[in-house]
Amino acid sequence: MFRLNDLILLLVIFISFLVGILLPRFGSLFQPYPLYLMMLLLFLSLLSIKIDIIWYTLRNSIWTVIFLSFLKTIALPIGIYFLFKVTYPSYAIAAMLLSGISTGVVAPFISNLVKANSSLVLVMVVVTSMLVPFTLPAMVKILLARSIEISLYGMIRMLSLVIFVPILTVETLRRLSPGLIKAIMKRQFPVSLVIFSLINLGVFSRYAEFFHQKPATILVALLVAVVLSGIYILIGILFFMIGGVENQLAAAISLGNMNNVLIIVFASQFFGPLEPTVAAMYMFPFFGLILPLRIYRHWRQE
Repeated sequence: MFRLNDLILLLVIFISFLVGILLPRFGSLFQPYPLYLMMLLLFLSLLSIKIDIIWYTLRNSIWTVIFLSFLKTIALPIGIYFLFKVTYPSYAIAAMLLSGISTGVVAPFISNLVKANSSLVLVMVVVTSMLVPFTLPAMVKILLARSIEISLYGMIRMLSLVIFVPILTVETLRRLSPGLIKAIMKRQFPVSLVIFSLINLGVFSRYAEFFHQKPATILVALLVAVVLSGIYILIGILFFMIGGVENQLAAAISLGNMNNVLIIVFASQFFGPLEPTVAAMYMFPFFGLILPLRIYRHWRQE
């Protein structure tokens, strides 16, 4: 079900998460850099996305893309926020942030593994990445205005910088130096591992004292992440029951495989330790979604 690289990635993320907590002095060396490391990570992930496929799918599935984008960036995070506000209020903000971030740049790869509508997933990566610098800060400001003071301009500026600069850089290189892109892609995985590690070291060393005081928070955050992943799969499948199994799986992947690393960086800038921790723990159900999606596809084909 998993590739060796997937298991290596999970191991590296978990080890760097622990090192950041257990050796905060070492991790503090990287605290100024998660924002720029995230930009580099998105740059690497966007190298394999072809713009012509995006335009073709947009022309042929425009209403599906519009509905799914609305569900992903507005309806789902608002609904999740109020659900957690009633059931588990201390994690409501973390759940909303994770639900409202853009579809992950590795989602098309996961889509290929389970034989979903990968072109739809690819379009969702691009469309939600363009929308989220505006939708997520607006929701934070509207939903949390009474309890927290955060600069709307600061959030938009941060997300725009992280998302749009890598997109423009990739498209520029694609036109000017396609050979360089191929060379970079050959080294993409080991470089990505280093970036993931440095982001975790920089972010979680900042909250080491909190985790030493409340170690159970890590397990609770993992449980919250698993519950959220189940909700994403269920909603994606139910909302596309008449669209065929490929579109159902694509919707579930678009909702459940998001840029959680971007939320780690974003939440560490504007929130406390709980929000980036839930986003970090989501890395485990992020890849774990492959199994239930494959089971569902097998069940539908019987």
